[in-house]
Amino acid sequence: MTAAGFLKTTAQRVRGVLEDHVARGYATGMVALIGRGDEVEAVSVGAKALGGGDPMRRDTLFRIASMTKPITAAAGMMLVEEGKLTLDEPVDRLLPELADRRVLARIDGAVDDTVAAKRPITVEDVMSFRLGLGLIMAPPGAWPIQRAIAGLGLVGFGPPDPASPIDPDDWMARLGTLPLMAQPGEAWLYTTASNVLGVMIARASGQSLPAFLHARIFEPLGMKDTAFYAPPAKHDRLASAYRRVGAALELIDAAETSAYGAPPAFPAGDAGLVSTVDDMFAFSRLLLNLGRVGDRQLLSKASVRAMTTDHLTSAQRAGGSAILGPGRGWGHGGMAIVLEATAEGAQPGAYGWNGGFGTSWLVDPRTETVAILMTQTMFDGPDPPAVHKDFQRAVFGMTEG
Repeated sequence: MTAAGFLKTTAQRVRGVLEDHVARGYATGMVALIGRGDEVEAVSVGAKALGGGDPMRRDTLFRIASMTKPITAAAGMMLVEEGKLTLDEPVDRLLPELADRRVLARIDGAVDDTVAAKRPITVEDVMSFRLGLGLIMAPPGAWPIQRAIAGLGLVGFGPPDPASPIDPDDWMARLGTLPLMAQPGEAWLYTTASNVLGVMIARASGQSLPAFLHARIFEPLGMKDTAFYAPPAKHDRLASAYRRVGAALELIDAAETSAYGAPPAFPAGDAGLVSTVDDMFAFSRLLLNLGRVGDRQLLSKASVRAMTTDHLTSAQRAGGSAILGPGRGWGHGGMAIVLEATAEGAQPGAYGWNGGFGTSWLVDPRTETVAILMTQTMFDGPDPPAVHKDFQRAVFGMTEG
């Protein structure tokens, strides 16, 4: 089957999947893009908000949450290539707040019950999410370290909060008062490392994280709609955001008054971006083309391979399985790597990640197939909702031929 034939047939299947889930009330609308090589098909169904109104369109803006992570990772790898960061160096030079760490004697113990870190945190620890700080899979406030994080008002250990008044330097200063949750390099802990990386990128480059991403990634790739907020001229393109409460949808961020309507004080490298399906496809092509865009090499082949290769031990994968899912590893900076074929048809070597506000993204480099789905309905846990699995099954169940 030709790429064009595959895409048209797949788009028909995808439309049926999305229309079914919208009809059942999972979301008010959705936008999907399926790509193979340079060719794409996009599917838009439903409306941007409850009660009808503007329809979903291919250029609708979504809060992509944790799909921000691989973009931040690409920026970090650019600085590694330039020698402004070195993977095996301690972070102390740029992040003195994280020097001379203490480590919790027990993850559920008192925050002052600590031991000395066995070694400094390295840049590679940050890139691989093994710096010793991250999301705790326990009920909120159950353990002293969680209460300490909440008391400091620290974002970056859970869902993003673009309304937080804390700027990057203040965030680092507060973070530096906490003990580590695990020894550097020993455990995979989710999400916080991308925020640390974002601050490190800003300090190493001498630019804010938004300015660096715009100049080095968004502009060269033509990602004209990706940013840490939706400017006033684009407010009418932003979908409202919801969460499921029983069988109903509850509004959590209206497009008209969105917290994403103005630049945040803390540009969250783990989950702060808004984007479109076409912009995410442009980023996908950067990875599939091993860092090359036209006649420019934006990322080295080695950097792309580092981002798309698993770096975890079996024990670390097991420890992170509640978030990673079964049969998945983690690349440098922010992508799950498929190690075992999935029920939805993804094969070993595929990579991508999800956004907890309702988005998913998966790339199969063997066939150069890209599957992007954007909804505005928040996940209710780490396991993607059925619509995302059904979507990937519709795409990757017929990638051969």
